[in-house]
Amino acid sequence: MLFQVGGQGTRPTFFEMAAAQQLPASLRAALTYSIGVMALRRPFLHKVLDCEDEFFSLLMLVLETHSLRTTDASFAESLYGLRRRAVKIRVKKEDARPKSGDGIQHSGLEKHQRILSVVFLVVLPYFKSKLHSIYNKEREARLQASLWGNGDETVEDAEYFSGGDASLVSGETLDAEATIRARLTKKIQKIVFSCYPWLHASSEGMSFAYQLLYLLDATGFYSFGLHALGIHVCRATGQELMDTSSRISKIRSNERDRLRGPPWLKTFQGALLSCAYTMLDYAQTGLIAAVFIFKMMEWWYQSAEERMSAPTVYPPPPPPPPPKVAKEGIPLPPDRTICPLCSQMRANPSVVTISGFVFCYACIFKYVSQYNRCPVTLMPANVDHIRRLFHDM
Repeated sequence: MLFQVGGQGTRPTFFEMAAAQQLPASLRAALTYSIGVMALRRPFLHKVLDCEDEFFSLLMLVLETHSLRTTDASFAESLYGLRRRAVKIRVKKEDARPKSGDGIQHSGLEKHQRILSVVFLVVLPYFKSKLHSIYNKEREARLQASLWGNGDETVEDAEYFSGGDASLVSGETLDAEATIRARLTKKIQKIVFSCYPWLHASSEGMSFAYQLLYLLDATGFYSFGLHALGIHVCRATGQELMDTSSRISKIRSNERDRLRGPPWLKTFQGALLSCAYTMLDYAQTGLIAAVFIFKMMEWWYQSAEERMSAPTVYPPPPPPPPPKVAKEGIPLPPDRTICPLCSQMRANPSVVTISGFVFCYACIFKYVSQYNRCPVTLMPANVDHIRRLFHDM
């Protein structure tokens, strides 16, 4: 079976579709990098970076809506000369085995297809990005809890949700509200942590299957979203590309004709529309330039020599095994907070660096000064090997 790699016909190649799909990600990386550089001199731009998902989704919402309205294509597809066409399949009863492509007719997009296209292009990626962020935060929190424990988690969450308004609200009511919010947030995070890997794997697997079938020319749909909407992406003909500018001008003139009010108000509204359209055209051109500049800078600063000379990052080594308790040594109590020497709750906990076991400072200092060894492992030690622990302060 031959792969479709040529540029003939109205059906785009796999590489054209892949490039159009990857363009929004490159655009977001270019904008994030540019705003991050400008934020070094303009600190207020850090607020834009804090709401990166919302800012980029709002920008893409404007671009995708305008592009689908004027060109029947997404913003990335219009840059590659592609157009979206609704698929209508007619089944011929007299032909038992229809050929590939028979009975398929393309037409312009309907209004609900444009709206749903915006949902698949902007809304769903936004929610996916937020779920991915929540999953990463929960994973980091669990990793930190597994290493250091989570004893102070409830207190931190309560302080976070309280917002410092204890002087205005009674303490009991505030604590109850904070506890409810913390529990609800924790449940949502646990649900996302459990379900997101399966959703992400299913989404990526379905995307891979559609792309593989499209590469093998087994389907005309590049993604599940296009299949669900019944849309084929086709190359625009020369006449369609020439008619695009006239269509945009016609749409804008019709919008000016719809203006109501006195002549001075219509003139003012028309000027605002002209400014908005001009800014939108410049924004599209600027975004395209930003992508190419970002790719050029990425290539310039990440040369092959730098990648080859970069140090290899290895995973951290596993911790050493715990020391063995000597048969003649003092047995360890089942409760780790109890000192093995005095069998009481540890006071001023201190560790013997030779073995790693923790005792009361007074108990271990007296024992090591007298016997010069660890009381549990009987390994040689002196008072210089005693270290005070400050984790409880």
